[in-house]
Order: sequence, then structure tokens, then C-alpha cells
Amino acid sequence: MQMIRKCCCLALPAMFALVAIFGVMPVEAQDFPQSMSDALRQAGIPVRNVGVFVAQVDAARPMLSYNANALFSPASVMKLLTTDAALELLGPTYSWKTQAYVDGTLNNGVLAGDLSIKGGGDPKLVMENFWLFLRQIRDRGIRDIRGNLVLDRSVFEDAAYDPAQFDGDPQKPYNVGPDALLLNYKTVALRFSPDGNDVHVSMEPALAGYAVTLPKLGKEALCGDWKGKLQADIGVVAAVFNGSYPAACGEQVWYLHPYRMNATQYFSAVFRQMWGELGGTLSGQVVVANVAPTARLLAQWQSPTVSEVIRDINKYSNNVMARQLLLSIGTQSGAVPGSAVRGAHAIADWLAAKGIDVANLVIDNGAGLSRNERIAPATLGQLLMAAYHSPVMPEFIASLPLVGYDGTMRHRLRDESVAGQAHIKTGSLDAVRSVAGYVQAVSGKMYVVVCLINDAHAVAGQQAQDALLQWVYEKG
Repeated sequence: MQMIRKCCCLALPAMFALVAIFGVMPVEAQDFPQSMSDALRQAGIPVRNVGVFVAQVDAARPMLSYNANALFSPASVMKLLTTDAALELLGPTYSWKTQAYVDGTLNNGVLAGDLSIKGGGDPKLVMENFWLFLRQIRDRGIRDIRGNLVLDRSVFEDAAYDPAQFDGDPQKPYNVGPDALLLNYKTVALRFSPDGNDVHVSMEPALAGYAVTLPKLGKEALCGDWKGKLQADIGVVAAVFNGSYPAACGEQVWYLHPYRMNATQYFSAVFRQMWGELGGTLSGQVVVANVAPTARLLAQWQSPTVSEVIRDINKYSNNVMARQLLLSIGTQSGAVPGSAVRGAHAIADWLAAKGIDVANLVIDNGAGLSRNERIAPATLGQLLMAAYHSPVMPEFIASLPLVGYDGTMRHRLRDESVAGQAHIKTGSLDAVRSVAGYVQAVSGKMYVVVCLINDAHAVAGQQAQDALLQWVYEKG
């Protein structure tokens, strides 16, 4: 993994402005709300492992500050940093372009040469969009490609990536790595359904030349660990199920990352399948190279805007999309290829220009799926306060889960009065639970709330964090 620890020395005027706006001068630690303290005690979480920052968006001093300058592992609330930076550094209407080039002669539907696809780092090149892009290419008159399909990924750094490095489970979709030609998040959905005495298995997207060996139909009375019972072997050219699928499970879908296939093999299998369904053929190979200087632009797909993309990232905590943002931010200085290090430097400089201390900030991949990333609750709180006063504030807040209604907060606090009154991003890793965002109190005042828990019992800390959100709504 790559990470950055960047120190920035602020000029005195900037530092005084920071104090005046955000109130980061040391304050006395206040007692937690009783409901939160009780929940922490019941969960067995010592207060020393909790960091809290609560402040009205226009206040000079926090309403509640505890361990606010200590460094914590943030989990997915780190995405707030990446998405806000993308809104301001890339711009709310920025979009990614995926381009098709031809190098050769085109005559009567036959391309005597190569078709090149140049990736721009699109975080949301999902199957529907890719199909429309291929339709554009077909509509330009290409049917048979007699040369190669050339994949140009040069906009992002070609860095080694190990999907097993984080937690040893490379098959999980959240462990997919960034890619300038990221297609459908490099995942597949396997749908299992009992069919008489057999099991029907379908794969989406369909992969050309990919075989599926069906599991047996199990007769267990309970569904149980149906994924484990399948004894799945998801390989490069085939998926083999050596076990059984319990009939009691009915229809189930398994989303997974076929990590043994590299990005080129996955892209090739999807392209060949969809291109064939559109009536096209490809005679050559699929290779990775830069677009030839002699190639000419044929078609272009434009992604959704940053404002739309960050909604998926924050509401559903999409890790690989956040990684794509960080690398894209790294290209904005004109430095290509984009990298996590360049993106992290750009974000640190952007924060420092706002007067936000980044001396101990550690940015690894920008998604929070990391044991290296570190941020202080006060730093995150100051970021949220600055974001509230930004021209793109509406787009940013709208990207966060609405408490009790959608995203990762849809099942939390549904029966409490704070439901519908707060936009909160969540984060979770082993020994980490985090919430951060905005609460509009019953008084009508808007508050920034950050609560980071790093403790072996953090999984039991959700009730304490929910209690804090409810307290801010009632007392703010």
C-alpha cells in the first residue's frame, strides 16, 4: 500500500483564521451525554479509545470535544475527505471519458487494424453504460475487428495490487483495486435457484468462454452457510462448485470478485461476450498498450458527474470508486499517470490552503479500507465545517446517507426523532466504528458531528454513536 504523511507549516494569519473559524484552540474535555456514556460502559469501551468533535457550523468553539486531536483509524468516513476534495478539485460537473480509437482502414464493416479503448478512470463504467458505449462503436460502422483490441490504461499508474493484502479475502468485492479501465467494478453476480432436482446458475455479466460446473442440489432442511457448502473454485476460465446448494435457500445471489482473473482477462471476457451479442467479431488478441499516434478517435463515453458519483461512494460506501477518485485527483496537476501518492499530496495541499492542519494526516487509498490511514476527529470536523460553507455544499451533503432512510444509515435510528434530520457517513473495520456528518437540531441549528471509536469492542459502539446523534438533535 501507498501512503503519505505530509507536514504543512501554516503562516500565522492562516492559523489565526483557522482558530477564528473552527475554534481548534485547546478546550476542556466535556463529559459525554449520559446516554452515550451508559452505552460505552455497557459495550466495555473505555472513553480513552473514543474521539468526539461536535460543533455548530458557525461556532468559534466546539460544543463537545474529547480526544479530538488524537489520531484514529477512520474506516470509511475517510471517504468524506476524498469525495469533498473531488467536488472542489475536480469540480462538481467533472466527468470521466472512455474513448475508442481505430488504427487501420474501415471498409464495409470490417476494420483492418486495431480497435483501442482508452480508459479515463471512470468509477462507474457499469454494464449498461458499457453496452451503450459498444453500441456507439457499432453505429460507427464497425462489425468485424481483424486486428487486436488494445486497452490503454496509461492515465493511472501501473502499480502492483494484491487484493488479499487487506484481510486475506480477495474474493470480496470491496477488495477490488483501481483501474483506468475499471469495468463493472470487476465483479460478477452468481444467481442460484433450485430447478426441479437441479440447481440453475446464471452469471452477470456473462463472460465469453467461461464455463460453470453446476453444484448438486442439497436436501438440507435449513439454508445455513450456503456459500461455504458450495465449495466454490472461481478460476480464470471456469467456476467449479464441488459441493451442493441447499434447496431450502430458494433463490440467492452471490456477489464476488473473480480475483484470479486479472483486469485484462476480465475486460476481454466481458467485451467478447457483449460484442458478440451485438453481432460483432474480434479476430485478434486483447493487449495492453498505449493508443497508437496514428489512431483516430471513433467514439466516446462520458461518465456521470462527480456530484452523481460521490452519492454512490458515500451512501453505499463503495471502496473501489473512492480509490478511483483519489487517483483521478492525482492527475489534476497535469501529472500523468495518476497515483495514490499524487492524489494524497493534492488533498493535503488543498486542506492546508483552507487552514486545516494536516501534520499527522495519513492518506493511504482514500477509501478507509486500510490499517494505515489516520485522521484526528478535529481535522475531520474542520473539513466538514469548511464543506458546509463551500459553494458545492448541497451536492456534498446530499451524497451522505440520510439517517433512518437510505444508504448505510437506513436501518439505524428509524424510530427516533433524529431520523430524517441528519446526513451521516458510517465506517466499520475490525476494532473500528465511525460516524461523521451533519445533524440539524430541533432548534434549527446545523451541527457537525464526528465520533471515532478504535477499540477491540468497537462493534458494540453503534448504540453509543446513535445516542450521540440523538443528543445533538435534542440539545443542539
